[in-house]
Amino acid sequence: MPCGRDGIQAHSSTPVTGSGSTHSHFPDPRKLFESDTQMAEYAEHFDFRLEQYKKTLMSIEMYEDSLEEFSKGFERFGFTRGDGCTVYREWAPGALAAELIGDFNGWNGMAMTRDDFGVWSVEIPDVDGKPAIPHKSRVKIRLQHPGGWWLDRIPAWITWATVEPGKMGAKYDGIFWNPPDAEKYSTFKYPRPTFKKNESLRIYESHVGMSSDKEEVASYRYFADKVVPRIKDLGYNAVQLMAIQEHAYYASFGYHITNPFAVSSRSGTPEDLKYLVDTAHKHGIHVLLDIVYSHISSNADDGLAGFDVGQGLGQNYFLQGDAGYHRQWDSKLLDYGCYETLRYLLSNVRFWLDEYNFDGFRFDGVSSMLYHHHGIDVGFSGDYNEYFSMSTNVDAIVYLMLANKLTHELVPSAITIAEDVSGMPGLCRKVSEGGVGFDYRLGMGLPDFWIKMLKHVRDEDWSMSELVSTLCNRRYTEKTVGYAESHDQALVGDQTIAFRLMGAEMYDGMSSLQPASDVIARGIALHKMIRLITMALGGEAYLNFMGNEFGHPEWIDFPREGNDWSYKHCRRQWDLVDSGHLRYSHLNAWDQDCLKMDSKYPFIASPIQWVTMIDNERQVIVAERGQLLFVFNFNPFETFEGLRIPVPEPGKYRVILDSDALHVGGMGRVGHDVDHFTEPGDYCDRDQSMQVLAPSRTAVVYKKSDDE
Repeated sequence: MPCGRDGIQAHSSTPVTGSGSTHSHFPDPRKLFESDTQMAEYAEHFDFRLEQYKKTLMSIEMYEDSLEEFSKGFERFGFTRGDGCTVYREWAPGALAAELIGDFNGWNGMAMTRDDFGVWSVEIPDVDGKPAIPHKSRVKIRLQHPGGWWLDRIPAWITWATVEPGKMGAKYDGIFWNPPDAEKYSTFKYPRPTFKKNESLRIYESHVGMSSDKEEVASYRYFADKVVPRIKDLGYNAVQLMAIQEHAYYASFGYHITNPFAVSSRSGTPEDLKYLVDTAHKHGIHVLLDIVYSHISSNADDGLAGFDVGQGLGQNYFLQGDAGYHRQWDSKLLDYGCYETLRYLLSNVRFWLDEYNFDGFRFDGVSSMLYHHHGIDVGFSGDYNEYFSMSTNVDAIVYLMLANKLTHELVPSAITIAEDVSGMPGLCRKVSEGGVGFDYRLGMGLPDFWIKMLKHVRDEDWSMSELVSTLCNRRYTEKTVGYAESHDQALVGDQTIAFRLMGAEMYDGMSSLQPASDVIARGIALHKMIRLITMALGGEAYLNFMGNEFGHPEWIDFPREGNDWSYKHCRRQWDLVDSGHLRYSHLNAWDQDCLKMDSKYPFIASPIQWVTMIDNERQVIVAERGQLLFVFNFNPFETFEGLRIPVPEPGKYRVILDSDALHVGGMGRVGHDVDHFTEPGDYCDRDQSMQVLAPSRTAVVYKKSDDE
């Protein structure tokens, strides 16, 4: 039975006999409306959305017993072990016939049988007490197209896929992954880390393949042994891993997924990835998977797209026609209203949590999922009609609600982050409140703002009001991950902030053994200020892309025909920061000091945030976050001695962080052993003030002294 658009009509290919419980707690949006009265004006939209969610969840519970059982698809589909046999199952209702082929049978088709729900299966008896399909054997499924011809496809649930070594342009093969006990990473040695009270989320966004300083693809074990200790030493408590799901095209940065259940073979095996996750946990670092459910690579030979043989809705993982194609990404779009698509995607969520012990996800391309127009040629002004209309993809929202519900029920400490540029209200509110259920959204407007300022506005024309407005422009009932730059800003055609600030002078002007040029001095100073003010005002969590903490130069460019397949710009030059005599070490030390300050005096996640002074003429900003007081002087020319600033409480204050300190590349003008005493009297809406030194292009942080 095809699934309908009016909620999911179950056509379970794996019916479960059980209680058929439908006693789940369904969302109540009243809290959502209380916190934002504008959303209450769209109560009819929310009623429809929540009714669809309720119908879908009830259908799953009726036919599968529970959402948790429904999400165990990987225990039945793909290759599994039975009693004395290996079983292979695949949902392919559009095929006229199906055969299992591979090394184990000389690529001679082994016929599969079809059930009433379009699931093809075959049992392969063991030989001499061992699986008939040896570990690491190449396997594929051969499908007969409705037109009569045959197609070889990689199994949809395959957990490892790779190409024939040394063969240029080779197609991927599915690999039967069933290592002997001696080779399995069967037990994680270290538990998932937990957050301390008031601890902020500090994310180190990483790409394993480009993490080596050599012109090569780095391995999971290299990253675990060489990069994870760096992350720990810097003070980050989470690593976000990109490009883990298999993608045939390396230059897609991991976003054109071909095999959603497979670990990218370029960097190693499933066991190697488990070692990486466990090593991170050993160091107390949460591991987030950058996961892609917004689209699938259109590469039919190597991936899931190959199961679309033109069958209609409800019989296909994908939408059809224009609705099933993303014209900007040249990729296929999933049918979130299809029962088996939901099983596949929700099982994928659970698979990465159960099998690899991940601590959560960063969901890519969420804006594309939320709207039928995918955000193409659409600008979002904040008008609520843009969020709640016929353009809203309710099927996708229901899926995201289920995915968040499942993730947080399986792993209560899990973190989910939405990459959404639209700013949809309620995206990061609990599912029980009628929200979509994410914990955070990315503050995607912040890096765009910094690029605009650096490219188009002279330093002396920077508006402090605009800066503060942009950094603070977020929904305060929903958490945001603030960041000045991510991998997006470093891709070929763009530049890192450091390279945009200092350009070609980075090649010969970064030695600390010689005086800094004006360009280098400006670049070092602004790089530090941009990062700290983004941490202080830009969100409730912070993200940095691998290497940018020390001002990695140039850009990222993956090997491709256009650059003669070079890895020169697809690596991290750790030697720049490790040398000790280059100014990269100053930027690295500043990043480390900022994060250690947050660890000692949590401010990034603090709900206490006040900007108490905005002086556009002098280009000075004073802000309070947590128990800290921040003073930013963006003026390129003037140092202000005896600058009067508002203070939250009377008492004695001392400097605890200073971008002008010598060890972070400054001039050492700010004294850390100086007591600053407050004076009573109304000043900038505070009844206390004090005088400080604010050197040009510096950030200084004060804390009330504890020894009064």
